[in-house]
Amino acid sequence: MTKGRVLKGLLIFGLLVAFSGPAAALDWGSKELETEKIAIKLTREVVSGGYGVVRTDELKDWMDMGKKILIVDTMPLEASYVTKHIPGAVQFEFPIKEVTELDASTHAAYRELLGADQDLLVVVYCGFTKCGRSHNGALWAKKLGYTNVFRYPGGIKAWAQADYPVAKGKN
Repeated sequence: MTKGRVLKGLLIFGLLVAFSGPAAALDWGSKELETEKIAIKLTREVVSGGYGVVRTDELKDWMDMGKKILIVDTMPLEASYVTKHIPGAVQFEFPIKEVTELDASTHAAYRELLGADQDLLVVVYCGFTKCGRSHNGALWAKKLGYTNVFRYPGGIKAWAQADYPVAKGKN
């Protein structure tokens, strides 16, 4: 490497640092620990739940292709679902913390919502990646014997950020 190339490289690096601003330099990677916690939590839930995951664009493609999908919104009816949900989604609320047991009534109601076809493509979502409601919905779909279960971790927040259509009100 020539002395001129080294000086040119240092000059470019210096300009980048100077124009990026001290705030940007200090902010780089500042949320990495939080991102790591969310990623590890999600990974562990997916592994323990035995279900798949689907990205926002993949779910939209499935819908556009006309795949037969049962999309389950696990957020509260009035506070979230009525305000904004993925078109065609049905609502069944789950708590945020992992549910290890369902009472007989909830068990029966969820099985009824999911239907008799245990090979049906089931996609479960909640508000955003950090939320655990979708884990509970996907976990319990698997526990009830459904074989084609996916969690959509981005949830309604990622769906709306992708500028995909949203529905309002009760289905």
